[in-house]
Amino acid sequence: MRAAERLIAEGGVENVSIRQIVAAAGQKNESALQYHFRNLTGLLDAIQAERSEQVQAKRAASLAAMLAKTPEPSLRQLCTLMVEPTFRIARASVEFRRYVTAFGHQLAISESSPLQAVSRKGGGGLSGEQIGNLLRKALPHLDEEAYRQRMDAAIMLCAASMHRQSRRKNAFRGPQSELFLHNLIDALVGLLGAPISPETQALNNKSCRVPQPRGPRFALF
Repeated sequence: MRAAERLIAEGGVENVSIRQIVAAAGQKNESALQYHFRNLTGLLDAIQAERSEQVQAKRAASLAAMLAKTPEPSLRQLCTLMVEPTFRIARASVEFRRYVTAFGHQLAISESSPLQAVSRKGGGGLSGEQIGNLLRKALPHLDEEAYRQRMDAAIMLCAASMHRQSRRKNAFRGPQSELFLHNLIDALVGLLGAPISPETQALNNKSCRVPQPRGPRFALF
């Protein structure tokens, strides 16, 4: 799994073969990968599931500590929980930084709704669902459609920003990376908290809305 992350971070998933991964992992033949993961898709799914659980555990601990201090976190506190767990893990682990480089951009370029995508993957676990519910409560000015569109944009912003940061020379380290984190949080607060303009509201009233899955879950990866 670590060999796959490293190779994909270096060359992109479309340029990596099972044979290359097996060789980089020090295995003699492809049967080792097939035994554990069946195929390349199974390996990639296992990597993302493992890393998602890692982020969920970090975020759950941060959320519990926050709720112990205040039962109604501010919008900025909630936006911090959207990105800081991933940031802190990436700062501490070079292997996790490779993972962000390899896969962090996927939600940013997804052809489907990023919010739907993370919901299909479990919505970030219990902590992701809790944060989603708190965010929905903190954004009463948004109707369901506006909330979905804003969350789609927020998830894409997080994914693209983290991926770009991961490719920098001193990724996630030093004072400039802290500045990056807080600027990203500020941008999320502005994106989610901005009032709906009359122009947008008028267009919403005219549009034919397609029913979307409900449930304000959130997860970056």
